[in-house]
Amino acid sequence: MAKLSKRMKAWQQLVDPSKRYPLKDALAIVKQSAKAKFDESVDIAFNLGVDPRKADQMIRGSVELPHGTGKSVRVAVFAKGAKATEATEAGADLVGAEDLIEKVQGGWMEFDRVVATPDMMGQVGKIGKILGPRGLMPNPKVGTVTTDVGKVVRSIKAGQVEFRVDKAGILHVPVGRASFEEQKLEENIQNLVDTVKRMKPSSAKGTYLKTITLSTTMGPGISLDTNSFVH
Repeated sequence: MAKLSKRMKAWQQLVDPSKRYPLKDALAIVKQSAKAKFDESVDIAFNLGVDPRKADQMIRGSVELPHGTGKSVRVAVFAKGAKATEATEAGADLVGAEDLIEKVQGGWMEFDRVVATPDMMGQVGKIGKILGPRGLMPNPKVGTVTTDVGKVVRSIKAGQVEFRVDKAGILHVPVGRASFEEQKLEENIQNLVDTVKRMKPSSAKGTYLKTITLSTTMGPGISLDTNSFVH
């Protein structure tokens, strides 16, 4: 039997795997367990009672976290003319049209989110095979295909995150950093949970929020009491 590391032993003392913790208690454990030499990401994983194979049960969207994720997000915008200027003034990191498409085709991928105006989508489709597998393809469902590029860029820069349920019905979303104050993490998480709850499909039967697990990059998974979010 493999010997447990000091970190694993410490986690065993902090977290009871059979228990579901109120959010405040879980956040206190997160602050105690984040011992890495870097500022660990804090993430939420939802196990949802949905069947993603059914189009009406595909949970996908975005939410603006009040305190952001603690990560600097690089935004690329496909737009022309006045909309390109609007995107630049809003803080987009790179703005272009055919020139930007060629750059991506050539292998340049120095961005985290992509926004496009509707008139550019025909051309952006040319790089769909590059952007799609990375989850970067602009989509009207999450607001990244829009004429209001300035507003969307500012929202992303302020802390908006996209999310999409996977084939197993699991939703992974970053909600901040271990260095964040507990109250800020709590507000980010509550905002996210409220958003996910509102997206419950009418066709989904049984329990919708099966489990919610909180963790840091290097830390243990902490099961949350889903009933504490019902209000």
